[in-house]
Amino acid sequence: MGQSASTTSSKPPSSSSSFRRSKFPCFSSFAGSVPATPYPAAITEGESSVPSRDHTADLPDDCLAFVFHFLNSADRKKCSLVCRRWLAVEGQSRHRISLDARAALLVAAPSIFARFDAVTKIALKCDRHSESIGDEALVLIAARCRSLTRLKLRACRAVTDGGMASVAEHCPGLRKLSVGFCTFGYTGVDAVVQRCPMLEELSIKRLRGLPDASCMVESIIGAASLQSICLKELYNGQCFASLIAGSSNLKILKLIRCSGDWDRLLENIADKVSGIVEIHLEKLQVSDRGLVALSSCADLEILHLVKTPECTDAGLAAVAEFCPLLRKIHIDGWKTNRIGDEGLIVVARQCPNLQELVLIGVNPTARSMGLIASDCPKLERLALCSSETFGDPEIICIASKCMALRKLCIKGCPVSDQGMEALAEGCPKLVKVKVKKCHGVTSRCADWLMQCRDGMLAVNLDVTGSAEHQESIGENGVLENNEHLIGHVGAVCLLPSRSYSRSLPWKSRISYFARRNFISSAIRRWSP
Repeated sequence: MGQSASTTSSKPPSSSSSFRRSKFPCFSSFAGSVPATPYPAAITEGESSVPSRDHTADLPDDCLAFVFHFLNSADRKKCSLVCRRWLAVEGQSRHRISLDARAALLVAAPSIFARFDAVTKIALKCDRHSESIGDEALVLIAARCRSLTRLKLRACRAVTDGGMASVAEHCPGLRKLSVGFCTFGYTGVDAVVQRCPMLEELSIKRLRGLPDASCMVESIIGAASLQSICLKELYNGQCFASLIAGSSNLKILKLIRCSGDWDRLLENIADKVSGIVEIHLEKLQVSDRGLVALSSCADLEILHLVKTPECTDAGLAAVAEFCPLLRKIHIDGWKTNRIGDEGLIVVARQCPNLQELVLIGVNPTARSMGLIASDCPKLERLALCSSETFGDPEIICIASKCMALRKLCIKGCPVSDQGMEALAEGCPKLVKVKVKKCHGVTSRCADWLMQCRDGMLAVNLDVTGSAEHQESIGENGVLENNEHLIGHVGAVCLLPSRSYSRSLPWKSRISYFARRNFISSAIRRWSP
């Protein structure tokens, strides 16, 4: 009735299309097999909108799998319901899978791994209050996934040493093993270490089957392939000392909340494994004797001392003096006042490559902070928490001497507006400041500071820890969550905000996130 159908003229292929064909050969071959046709006329009223045929049928399986790799797990599941072909391609192209490891998995495992036959990474997690899979199911999975490179077991209490030995037999290419809350012992771990020559990472948490030190008859021999070992919450983690000492190429060692005296064992480990570059010691019975032993690791770059009350300035000084490559130091002094200016002064003088320094429960003064600011020209990230001595003189010292600083985090320290004002002209590369529970810092100072830096400084201010003072200034003056950090500052224009007094519904949610681990969340995102 007087209405005419509009048509769309055909368009030549764009440059972006030709780029995709040149970058991905599979797309170029597909493009050559499909004849170029003009765009169809717009569908008029009364015509069917269903295409005459499925053009995706011409797409090769490898191209379809390539597309699936860009989708998350939920979208991949939806795609697998489109047709039988998509179901098969999606299953054959999935390399990572996480399964509920309750006992019922034994029945479903054959059909699951008949579909997902190319899996290389498996996570088996069971509810601690449910019956988990046992050796039979684990052996079946290992036999079906002989290309397995990563295995994660959580609360699989029915798995024994024999089951782990079967995994090692069927999956010799295993590169990473992570177990937690399981009941097998060091015999099962030893089977994997000895029979998987490519094993690089080993993480053990709360392994229940470890014997007492007095009952141990044999020890685990190390492997040259191991590069990372993490022992966490083990009541007899010292039974793995020979494993650590025998891993000659070990680079990362993490000992977290493991019982027993570790000084003597660290001496043995450092004597045999001198190439360690990263060490984490957390809630561990270790003293300056152990730190002196670790100072022989001349390649050490990252040191974490968390709640080790027997460590003092002397131990830290020994590590700093003989490990000049240190670039990250995290110290939680647990408010014992055993690590302070003396140890930090040696760090400043001996570690010119220092890039990141986190001090929690440590009381440095301007004497040590001034040397760190001037003698560590690469320092980019600095965090201080619960320090009774880090005040205005210290932050003024940092502002005047720390030219490379980009991220600054302060929590529970006696700083005020006077000290914060020094940041207006100091630290020319500073892009992020987080201040929490520092009652001397006001919102007016935060606004003024951002204006002085031409809006290119993100300021996160939480004076009391309540929702009324949780502020984070982001792009175009929008308030952001406390957890967010600026990633690409060069393209961001940060404008001041005057909305400190507004009572908005979302502030209660921001308050929830503000109470989470402030320092650790900031440093995780700061780290390269």
